[in-house]
Order: sequence, then C-alpha cells, then structure tokens
Amino acid sequence: MGVVGNLTPEQLHSFNSQGFLVMESFASPEEIEAMRKRMDLLLQDFDPSTTASIFSTKNQLKLTSEYFYESAEKISFFFEEKAFDDDGNLKQSKELSINKVGHALHEIDPVFKEFSCSEKVSSLLFSLGYMRPVIIQSMYIFKQPGIGGEVSPHQDNSFLYTEPKTCTGLWLALEDATVVNGCIWAIPESQKNGLVRRFIRGEDGVYFDQPSPSYDQKDFVPIEVKAGSLVVIHGDLIHQSFENQSPKSRHAYSFHVVDTDGCKWAEDNWNQLKREMLHYIFFSFSFFANSRPINRKCYFQ
Repeated sequence: MGVVGNLTPEQLHSFNSQGFLVMESFASPEEIEAMRKRMDLLLQDFDPSTTASIFSTKNQLKLTSEYFYESAEKISFFFEEKAFDDDGNLKQSKELSINKVGHALHEIDPVFKEFSCSEKVSSLLFSLGYMRPVIIQSMYIFKQPGIGGEVSPHQDNSFLYTEPKTCTGLWLALEDATVVNGCIWAIPESQKNGLVRRFIRGEDGVYFDQPSPSYDQKDFVPIEVKAGSLVVIHGDLIHQSFENQSPKSRHAYSFHVVDTDGCKWAEDNWNQLKREMLHYIFFSFSFFANSRPINRKCYFQ
C-alpha cells in the first residue's frame, strides 16, 4: 500500500495561499530528545581547532572555502560571527558558539535520518504532490543565546534551484520559537510573486545574481511555534529571522526537499558535490507513491 497524504484540504489551501503551514506536535517529545542528545554527542566529539568557518547570510563570500562546499556530503560545523574575540579565540564554550551543523545529517547520522525519512514526512510530501522527493540538505540550527545571528530575507529556491522549481523547506522547532529568541518571520503570499534572485556557485566563489530587494518590515509576520511544531515553507516564500538577543537558545532541525521527477538540478547551485549523484539519487522514502521500494534509484531528467 502506498503512503496516504496527511494534510487536510484546509491545510493544503492555507499552504498554497499563505506560502507556509504550521503543523503542531509533528515531532514527539521522544524524537526531539533523541535529536538534541545526538547533537550534544556530535558537539562533544567536534574539535574547534579543525576549522574556523563562520556562517553568514549577509556576506556569502566568507563561505567560499572548500570546507563549506564539502559540507554538502558531510557533518560540518559553522561558528557564529560573534563567537570569536579580536585574537580569533572563542569567547565562550564551543557548545554556545556554533551557528549550525550541516549539511548531510539526514544522510550520515542515523538519528536524523530516521526522522527525515519517516513515514509522516513521506506522507507530508505526498500531500504536497512530490513524486520522487530527495532531501538535498539538512541543518541543525542553534540560534545561540545572545549571539545567534540574523538570517536576512531570502527564498529557499534561490539556493536549491531546479527546473521547474520544486524546493520545500521543512523547519522543525526543537525548542519554543518566539519573537524574543529569533523565530521565523515571513511575508504571507510572497511566494506568488516568484523567485527574486539565485545564489550561484561560479569559478570565483558563490554570489547572488541580483541585489536583494528592499522589504518593508511591516509586511513580515512572526511564526511563533512550540517545540515539536513543523513549519512547511514554500520555496519562493520570503522569510527571515532576527538576532537572538535573549538568554534562551532556539534550536531547530531544518531540511530541504526537491523533486527528481521531471526536474533538472541546476549545475550552478552551490551544492555541486552531488553532481555525480544527479543521474541517480537513492529514494529514501519507503512505500511512497505507487509503492516504490526503499533505495530505489530516482533520476533527474
């Protein structure tokens, strides 16, 4: 038996209209605890001296190192911009200095893979019309207390472009997300205006092909959610988050999905390390549409 979609007609209408959907209690307390404990272990084993990569959506030129590119197929650690002093030393413990961990948790780590490829995720994607979905990247985001950096207004399709466009972001709150500790803000219905610009990898690094438009902050609405809630984000939705200036962190697990059915992966996406996989990608979702078995190869056109 194939997977049955788990979205109601009302939820689908809301998603298609607003560009995002909040699904409360999508993850159980046990699943949240498992992912947070697993990340604690990964951080314990991480040696900060191996890299000083800083993640920033303001100045992407900082991310042109091979460390960033190779993270597409690894579990890599990226520091906050404000984590270091003038001498390049961490101002606090590594556990409170990391911005995010990415971008292949869903492929490499069994705990994150189990959730990412769960039947309820498959059912959600089935509801959204995916035929051969592929998780193209995943991130554990910390939004550290006091130094958690802002994420400027953006669209997920800018970074993970397919023809036709198929990217959907799945953002799982592992802690309560509020306006105080840096929740997502979005412009409702902004996905209807299409893609504004693309994030491209060229010979000299990564860059946006167009300058960022100016947005009126009054158009953004906060998406405050409880831990365990999943925010489903349309690939063209304009969304952002502000700095976390509170004493509370805002952990989240985020992963992005594209379709491989009748779609072409852009060769100038930042994630080129999967180029050899673009002819075939293992279908991770068991018993999806038409009862396709687990590990069936899926093809980009």
